[in-house]
Parts: sequence; structure tokens; C-alpha cells
Amino acid sequence: MRAKDIMSSPVHTVAQTAPVEAAAELVTVKKVTALPVVDAAGRLVGMVSESDLLWHRVPADPSAHMLPLPNTDPAGRPGLVAEVMSAYPVTTRPEADVAEVAELMLEHDVRSIPVLDDGALVGIVSRRDILRVMVRSDDVLTAEVQHRLDEYAGGPRWTAVVEGGIARVTGEFRDDTEQGIVAVLARTVPGVAAVDVAAAEPRRTG
Repeated sequence: MRAKDIMSSPVHTVAQTAPVEAAAELVTVKKVTALPVVDAAGRLVGMVSESDLLWHRVPADPSAHMLPLPNTDPAGRPGLVAEVMSAYPVTTRPEADVAEVAELMLEHDVRSIPVLDDGALVGIVSRRDILRVMVRSDDVLTAEVQHRLDEYAGGPRWTAVVEGGIARVTGEFRDDTEQGIVAVLARTVPGVAAVDVAAAEPRRTG
């Protein structure tokens, strides 16, 4: 499964010159955890997350503190997205393996990664996107693999069973090429971790 298979597109973006309040409103309305930040030409220049938008924006409650609070000047708070965004964001490409994308998220401790195609922003993948397609029951996966195989063959030629995320396909194949195609079809179902394709035992006569 590739990033292009699960990414969200088109992408909700925010300009680097936009007010922090505008970005916070967009994050809330669109129910996302982060936004790609673009320049005037639409090029990706950063990412701004919920935590970035909270920076120096939540006033302290004096009644919750024993000691006097230091004086803070509201005028000194960051006002533009460019002041709070993370520059040089981690990115991926449409053809990237989702496993690779998940590893990047964990390695860099980010919740979403923009997808670039030849420098153009074409999508975004979040942890929620990955979890949505990976956490699926074996029964659901079995039905989807079987449907794809039946659709390709024009009828029921092979039998698919998914257990523990591993799809096992049995039946008769014309040749190794057809067996390989069946394996690829089963592997493209989101949530299938591996595929085992086996030809049916030849029938004994006499």
C-alpha cells in the first residue's frame, strides 16, 4: 500500500502570512492536527501544528498559582503563522510505502506528513489515516480480497481467506504470471500485511 492510496487530497493549507488565529480556526473547523504552510507561490515552506498554535497564546490563571506571575506583554505574542511554524518539514512521495511513512512519523514525532510530487503538494497522510486502513477485521479483509479476485477473474476462480492480516489464496492458475497477478491484487487491499498464494492440489484420477 502506498501513500497515494490513503492520503487526504486536496489539502487544507494556510499561508505563512496568515494570523495565528486564522490557522487555529482552520484546524478546529477542518478537524486536523496540523496544516501545511505555503508561500505566495503555493510552495510548501513549513508545517504548523496544534501545539505550535498554542505557543504563548493561552493566558495563565492567577488563581491557580501561589507565586506572582511574571509580567507578560500580549503585544509580544507571535501573531503570524510564519513565527510559530516548523520549517523544513518531513515530507514523503505518493509512491512511498505506508510502512515507510509510519516509520518517518515515529522517528520525527510528527502526526502528519505532506505528500509532494515533483515539489508540488498533492496530499497529506496522518496517523489517523494509517490506523483507519490498518485496523480492519479479518472478515472485512477476506470479503474485499475475494471481491477483487472475483472481479478480475469474472467469477469465483480462487478462494481467499485472511487470518491475522495474512491473505491465503488457493485455486488453479494458468501459469506463474497469473499467480503473481493474484498475489499483487490481494496485497493491494489496505490492511493485508502479507499474501500466500498456493495452487490447488491436482485431482487424482483412477
